[in-house]
Amino acid sequence: MSPLDIPLLHRADLLAQGTDHHGLDRRLRAGTLARVRPGVYIDPRRAASFRPEEWIIVRARALARACSRPTVFSHQTAAALHGLPVLHPGERVHITLDERRRGSVAGAVRHRGELSTDDVVSRCGLHTTSLARTVADIARTAPFDEAVCALDGALRQVAVRAIGSYDETAAGAFTAESLALVERSSHGRARARRAIAFADGRAQLPGESISRIRLHELGFRAVRLQVAVTGPSASTYFVDFGIDEAKVWGEFDGRTKYLDDEMRAGRSTADVLLTEKRREDWIRGVTGRPVVRWGWADLRDAATLGARLSSFHVALP
Repeated sequence: MSPLDIPLLHRADLLAQGTDHHGLDRRLRAGTLARVRPGVYIDPRRAASFRPEEWIIVRARALARACSRPTVFSHQTAAALHGLPVLHPGERVHITLDERRRGSVAGAVRHRGELSTDDVVSRCGLHTTSLARTVADIARTAPFDEAVCALDGALRQVAVRAIGSYDETAAGAFTAESLALVERSSHGRARARRAIAFADGRAQLPGESISRIRLHELGFRAVRLQVAVTGPSASTYFVDFGIDEAKVWGEFDGRTKYLDDEMRAGRSTADVLLTEKRREDWIRGVTGRPVVRWGWADLRDAATLGARLSSFHVALP
């Protein structure tokens, strides 16, 4: 079930159907009911496989239902609505209101700002900031790693037509639009410029975005993304990172490719592992470069990734 389809169960409706206050508490303790926001619940068994970004969408739907006036979702909530990764998801949704609207909104982070008609779009049936406005807001306010993940995700949508294909013109236009939005305010301008300048949509996953940051922190500058290597029978393999200064290939090895049914495309985990081994053997053999793999545990900080690379005799800058 998608976060757009899961039913929102309102306290008043549950009580009207015969569930008393004690019954609500029992269901919450038993795990057959989960509170999304005050007075709004879902059946968590229908959301057992939801990603953090999908939970954000559920919370946004619940807030929109509770508000008597139109609400514009922004920042990390807008990122989830646009299908971008949210590196540090919180429990509260983000909304942007103009200075004239007063009062608090339970379960929400309120941001003050002027929104033009071009800044607001409809996504998932909700009003949200546009893709460019969303990443500009995140770049101004979020930590660097979170901003880069969102920006990389936005540039993937804008500029990647297929693996190995990157529309530099489209990426440049989107970057310019985001920078123009950043320039409207002095708040967070310097941090936003830094994140936008670093962003690259060729990073396919948040783990690759964080890997780029860590490699940069270690001093690597000549790092290429999604490097094509000619495979057998005129096929093409793509390597996550070409770390040319150290003459090695780098691969972010997340668990998703082995466990996610969609990414495995009907293959067993064993088949995926065997395919990966053959692919890596080929890449090492035809390029003469070793392949170094790392995962999320190696990306805690630059020193941890550096230790991983050093264990494979990779010379650090």
